[in-house]
Formats: sequence, C-alpha cells, structure tokens
Amino acid sequence: MLLVISALLPVFTVIVLGYYLRHSSLLDDSAWRGLENLCYFVLFPVLLVKTLAVADIGSAEIVRFSGALLFAIFTMTGLLLLLQPLLHRYFKVSPAAFSSLVQGATRWHGFIALSIVGLLLGDVGVAYLAVTMAVIIPPLNIINIIVLAHYGEVENNLLQVLGKLVRNPFIIACVLGAFLNITGLGLAPLLYNIADIIGSGALGLGLLAVGAGIHLSGIRDHRGLVVFGALLRLLGMPVLMLAGCLLFGVEGLPRTIAMLAGAVPTASSSFVLARQMGGDAPLMANLITLQVFAAVVTLPLVIWVSQTL
Repeated sequence: MLLVISALLPVFTVIVLGYYLRHSSLLDDSAWRGLENLCYFVLFPVLLVKTLAVADIGSAEIVRFSGALLFAIFTMTGLLLLLQPLLHRYFKVSPAAFSSLVQGATRWHGFIALSIVGLLLGDVGVAYLAVTMAVIIPPLNIINIIVLAHYGEVENNLLQVLGKLVRNPFIIACVLGAFLNITGLGLAPLLYNIADIIGSGALGLGLLAVGAGIHLSGIRDHRGLVVFGALLRLLGMPVLMLAGCLLFGVEGLPRTIAMLAGAVPTASSSFVLARQMGGDAPLMANLITLQVFAAVVTLPLVIWVSQTL
C-alpha cells in the first residue's frame, strides 16, 4: 500500500500545483482554456495513437476485458435508473440533479487515468487504457446524453450532440491506433519518435489542467448528494469493475486498469455538458471537486486491492 501511495503522490502534487497556478497571476483564463484544449485535441490523442498502434494485446483478451468494462457501466446505469423514483420521492432529488448524479457516477476523467497509468504501468498499461477508452467512451456519452435529454431542463437536439460524439478526438485516436495495429502498419520510427515527443507532454500538462479546474467555493452545497455521488463513483464503480473482471475471467494488469478506470474522478467536461443540456451544473461542479480530493484516499486503496487479489 505504501508503495502505491508513494507512486501516486507525484500525480496529486502536480494537481495541487495546477490549482495554485490557476489562482496565481501567471496565466489568465484564456491560457488555461488553451492548455486544456491542447491536451484534449492534440497531446493525449497522439499519446493514444502511439501506444495503441504498437501494442501487443490478444484479441480474445480484449473481448473479455471489454465485457468486464461494459458490464460495470451498464450495471451502474441500470441501478441508478431503478433508484431514480426513490431518490425523487424520498430525498427530493430533482430530475436535473439526477442527470448530474448519473454523469458523476459513470463518466471518468481520462486525463487523470492516462497520467496515472503512464507513470505507474508504462506503455502496456497505456495500451490497455486506450482499449478502455475505445470501448466505454461511446456508450458512456450516449447514456449520459439520453439521460440529460430526458431529465434535463432544456430541450436538446440529440443528433447535434451525438455528432460531437463522432468527432471526439479520443475516439478518433483510438480508432486510428487500432487500425494501425490490426493492419500491421504500426508507426514508422520517425513518426513514432515524433509522437513520443508530443505525447510525453500530455501527462504533466493534463494534471495541471485538472488542478486548474477545481472549484472549492460551492463544495458544501448539496453535501449529502455530493457525498453519495462520490461514493458511487470512487468505490461503487471499482467494485462493479471487479465484479465484471471476475465474471469474464480478467486478471493481472487488465484487471488493475479496469478498476483504476472505475476509480478515477468523473470527467471535468461533465460540467460543460450539464450546463449545455439542462442538468444541475452547480451540483456537477461540486461532484467533480469532491471526487478529485477524495480520490487521494480511494485511488491508492483500489489499486492496492486490484494488485493483491
């Protein structure tokens, strides 16, 4: 456990540094937006293409791994939908708040996951995480868009929002990397070295962007619901990932990747989506913030459990 904590300490230190820099005069708001866009549209996609294009992962193992991932996210979604009438009736959870709760429990922060895996588990771990992204990003976005369209407070153009899903740079990168891998084309040494240089900047800058996105001012609002949402995401989802791995016979490094993907905080882009589609955006911001801080405790525990079972 101590080894896991010491290995994760640099990750959270860089996140705290990002929070500090965001509130200093070094960079303004537009610079931080540019930094996040650089990570989202360039650095992380290049990292994914590089690692997935040359990854050596068996097809049968990918099928079992994918089954475990999909089992977890669909089970969590189904449980929340079953709970929605009870949450509304007995705890006065509004439909908009429920849509943010679903996002907070099911979506994941790719920047944090990639940074941790890249630092702790190397290129093989990043390759499995690339597979994770290719498998779960499309259904997660579809699930949350449908939930927001149904429970949100504004009318939404589903076709327009789904169009954004098709243009998601992470999905495009995963598809391109998988194509290069399956066809045997791989990456020429020159292209690999270029991608390696570009992708190496993703981890540190991505974590700085995570810290810059933390908002502490409203964390006490909706305290009960925020704590419930954090428990669902940081502990409930890893448990479901573990159940999926046991069900599909996934062990070793792939099991660690699956549980880690379930244990990272929810995506910071959830706030933007909630605001655009009529979800409870303030609640979403509070869920993101609390989950980032609570993950300091829960992430080492989940990784340790995944490696010792």
